[in-house]
Amino acid sequence: MKRVLKQAVVTTMTLAMVVGGAASAFADSKGKGNDKWNDRGNGWKTESKNNGNNGGNGNKFNIIINFNDLNGGDVEWALKNIASLASKRVFEGYEDGTFKPRSTVSRIEAITAAVRLMGLREQAESQAEMSTDLNFKDADKIEKQYPWAVGYVAVAAENDLFSEADASVQPEKAADRLWATTLLVKALKLDAEAKAKMNTKLTFKDADQIPAGSVGYVAVAVERGLVNGFENNTFRPNEPVTRAQLAALLDRTSDQMPDQEQNVVTGTVAAAVTGNALVLTKGGTSTTVALDPNAFIFRNGVRVALGAIQVGDEVRVKTFNNVGIYVEVTKMATPAVDFTVSGRLYSLEWNQGKISKIGVNTAVYGSTTPTLQYYNVDPNYTVIGNAALLVYDHNIEVKGRNQVVTSIEIK
Repeated sequence: MKRVLKQAVVTTMTLAMVVGGAASAFADSKGKGNDKWNDRGNGWKTESKNNGNNGGNGNKFNIIINFNDLNGGDVEWALKNIASLASKRVFEGYEDGTFKPRSTVSRIEAITAAVRLMGLREQAESQAEMSTDLNFKDADKIEKQYPWAVGYVAVAAENDLFSEADASVQPEKAADRLWATTLLVKALKLDAEAKAKMNTKLTFKDADQIPAGSVGYVAVAVERGLVNGFENNTFRPNEPVTRAQLAALLDRTSDQMPDQEQNVVTGTVAAAVTGNALVLTKGGTSTTVALDPNAFIFRNGVRVALGAIQVGDEVRVKTFNNVGIYVEVTKMATPAVDFTVSGRLYSLEWNQGKISKIGVNTAVYGSTTPTLQYYNVDPNYTVIGNAALLVYDHNIEVKGRNQVVTSIEIK
C-alpha cells in the first residue's frame, strides 16, 4: 500500500445547477443538514454514461440542474456559481434532490470538491489512490466512515494542500472562512506569494482575529478577488462557510485555475437558436454547439430561457460530453434601435448605382441654419414612391435601425 507523507485540503463541494443572481462570495446564511452527501450526482434529465473521467468504474451518472430548496434572497445570489461548477462535475447535491445551500460545509466535502476543482477526480478515484494507507491520526475513521474519500484525501495530501501541522483530517468539522480561504489559495499553488505577503496590513475591522501566519493567504485571496468582507468591513475568520457561500468562492477560484478553459467554447452568437443549436463565430470561424434542452442560460444577471439568447451576444459555453449544459452571456448584444426621421432631401452619395449615404435637412422653413443629419444606407434599402422625385429639397421620410437607413419614402 502507498503511504502519504504530506497532507492537504481546500474548498469546494459537489455538483449542481440552478437559477440565479449574484452577490458577495460570503453573505450571511445559516442552516443544518444531516442527509448523506451524494458524491456521484443526480437529477439532470439527461443521463450520461461514464466516459472514463469518473474513476473508470463504468457507472452512469447525472448532472443536477434543479434543486427544490434554492429559493430565497439569502441563497439565490449563488445560483449562477452553483450552475457553473455543476457543468464541471465539481459541486453536487444530495440524493433527495436538495442542495442545502444554507448548511455548513464539512472538511471532507471540501477536500473532495477541491480535488475535483483541480481536475484530479480521475486520479483520486483510481484504485491506486483508494488503497493509500493514510498517515493521519484519524485515518481509521476516514477508511471506515468515508471509504469513498480515501483517494481524495491522499491526492490532496500529495498536492501540498494540508499544512505541515495538520495531524488529522477532521472530516466532520465545519470549514470556516479562514480555513477555506487559506486552502483555496493553496489549491491555486500560491503558497510562495502568500508567504511573501505575511506582513500585509489587512484593513478588516477584525483583522486582529486573523493569525499572523494566515495574513498572507487572506491578502492574496482578497487581491485576486476570491473573497471579500462583509458590509461592515469585517472578515469573520471563524464563521462556518455555507454551501451557497462556498459555491461562489469556488467559482471565482475556478476561473483562475490552470486549464480552466477546458471543455469551454466561446464566441459571438451568429444566428437565432433553433433546435437547441447554438451557432457561434470567433476569429472568422463558425462553430455549432448542441445544447441540452435543460441547459442553464445566464444573461443580464438572471437565468433565462434558451430563446432569450440574442444574435450578437458574446457567450461562454461549458460542455459535458460535447453537449452544452451551461451558457453565460459575458457581453450582451447592442440592442437594436429603430428610428424615423422626416425632412427634406439634402444630399445623396452613390456607390455602384446604389445610394450609400443620405443627408436629411430637418430644419423648419425659414430657419437661417439648416439642421443636417447624415446616415449610411443599407445596401438592401427600399424606395417608396416616385423615385424621380428623389431630388434636392424634396420632402422625404427615412426609416432604419441603429442609424442605418433601410427605407426612403418620398412624400
